[in-house]
This record gives sequence, structure tokens and C-alpha cells, in this order.
Amino acid sequence: MNGLMVCVAVLAMASAYGVVHRRRSGRVRVRGRDEGQRLGADRLGGELGERATLVQFSSAFCAPCRATRRILGEVADLVPGVTHIEIDAEARLDLVRELAVLKTPTVLVLDADGHVVRRASGQPRKADVIAALGEAV
Repeated sequence: MNGLMVCVAVLAMASAYGVVHRRRSGRVRVRGRDEGQRLGADRLGGELGERATLVQFSSAFCAPCRATRRILGEVADLVPGVTHIEIDAEARLDLVRELAVLKTPTVLVLDADGHVVRRASGQPRKADVIAALGEAV
């Protein structure tokens, strides 16, 4: 009987963790450690947008990265003055470490001056990206 109780407790905790992890993944939120971070075109490998820049850290075998690329590309086409830059995380480990990118995709929303205003880990929803741009522009 004790073994059954332990099994049920472990399953309940694992399910709760899964629900919390799934709800947090892809959410666009302000991260305290990003305050004051500024990224220029020289470090990103592409020109900053006139109003805002969407920076995506991706890896080669990441399925959500492909969907995120499509979403960010659509948003950049939809909102004037917004640019989308994709960075291969494996090729830019220096930047990955500096910005504490822990998983791909990770999306940074930069204002016109290159300051990080929002961050999302996981695949963000299009509506969340558009809302985050409201703070950047």
C-alpha cells in the first residue's frame, strides 16, 4: 500500500511540474537581469530595426525554432520598423553565455537603441510578441 501511495504522489508532482512548465514556456516577460543590457548591430550580426528588433536564438534541430522563426517573421513584416534577427546559438556561445540563454528558442525584444525590454524562453504566441513590441516602440 505504501508503494502505491508513493507512486501516486510522484505522478501528482510530475503532473503539476509539467503543467507549470508548459504554462511558463513561451511567455514574454520582463527579466530583471536584462535591465541595462544593450546589444548593437556589430554583436548581433545584423542591423537593428528602426523601431524595434526581435532577436531569436535557435539551434539546428529545434522544431519550435522553425515555428518561432515564422511567427517573428510575420510580426516583423506586419509592424513597420521592426526587424527579425536569428542567431545560431551553437555558433555564438559567447553571446549565449553572456545573456544566460538556457534553451532554444529564446526571443529578446530590443528597443530602437538595442536595449533588451522583454524576453521569452520557448515558442511565443504571436499576440504576446505584438504586445511586447508595444513596450519597445
